Amino acid sequence: MAAHTENEITIAAPLDLVWDMTNDIQNWPRLFSEYASVEVLSRDGHRTTFRLTMFPDDQGRVWSWVSERVADRMTRTVWAHRVETGPFEYMKIRWEYTETPHGTRMDWIQDFTMKPDAPVDDTGMTEIINRNSREQMALIRDRIERAADERRSAAVLTD
Repeated sequence: MAAHTENEITIAAPLDLVWDMTNDIQNWPRLFSEYASVEVLSRDGHRTTFRLTMFPDDQGRVWSWVSERVADRMTRTVWAHRVETGPFEYMKIRWEYTETPHGTRMDWIQDFTMKPDAPVDDTGMTEIINRNSREQMALIRDRIERAADERRSAAVLTD
């Protein structure tokens, strides 16, 4: 059985700033609260392969995996998948960015299937991903909006 999640948030900031901050993979430990570290393994044009390592979970386990992302600024989309799938049969992720009158809407769409021996099934992981996506997106929104405010303030001071 395949599972699917869709989560979105609008960030009161210009598209370029949202794009730049959310696609600066090396800065993700400062943008997301769940990532302890990121190691970029290779870059080839718009394709980046990297290792993400999370902070220990409640049982002290540290989760880490390799993913590959292809960022296409022209279409305002990012396609990603896990190379090291861990408990997933597969995990595919698409990020979409849309300019709106209120800022930039960022959508995260995830399609996956859990392995039969995974600690949770598709339904359980769907709940985890939806809850975590909402938390991380709100945190990212707040951090980007703060950066946008700082840039606006700095621009006013230099005018």
